Amino acid sequence: MNKKKIAGEKAVEYIKDGMILGLGTGSTAYYMINKVGELVKKGMKLKAVATSKSTEILAEELKIPLVLIDEVDKIDLAIDGVDEIDREFNAIKGGGGALFREKIVANLAKKVIWIMDDSKLVENIGEFPLPVEILPYGYKHTIKKLENYSLKPIIRMRENKIFITDNGNYIVDLHIGKPINISDIYSKISRIPGVLEIGLFINMCNFIIVGTNNEVKVIENKILN
Repeated sequence: MNKKKIAGEKAVEYIKDGMILGLGTGSTAYYMINKVGELVKKGMKLKAVATSKSTEILAEELKIPLVLIDEVDKIDLAIDGVDEIDREFNAIKGGGGALFREKIVANLAKKVIWIMDDSKLVENIGEFPLPVEILPYGYKHTIKKLENYSLKPIIRMRENKIFITDNGNYIVDLHIGKPINISDIYSKISRIPGVLEIGLFINMCNFIIVGTNNEVKVIENKILN
């Protein structure tokens, strides 16, 4: 059983005709987006905001109508994957490099669903490196500030070149280890000039949908619902 596939396709059950969707990025979101394409093909009237260029390309291939984020006043439902999440719904996202746009979309959405396989649901987040999007200008100084906090920053590379986000920025991955002191880390990082966004998504989802070997689980965040 493909855990990511069953989680992604389960989330599509929450989509209703006429919605404006936020389409996430990554391997689990891929299955969800393909299912959304099937709904559109069958006649459901939907519009979507993509969180990355890769998602935009896939949505266009599937003929999902896309709109720019500045063309909408709201997003009805955002669906995206996570890299790690704890049972208090605190998540690390940004392994795919789209954390900046993902956070903007999630903040604009009335409802948010995180989708994942069961390896992503953990007792304490922090084993997965924490991504931070930073400006290229003065990036070495930004990294030095992160080093001064003993956050073990490593600039993300692809094919021996610095990885560049869809926004034209860099990603630094912090190898902090678990458990993360979320409030302390967030406070320290957010004060550093050059930091644009942090891959901590704190209690932002209404549901998480988890694919396992035997079933798909839907866990409700009763604080937000």
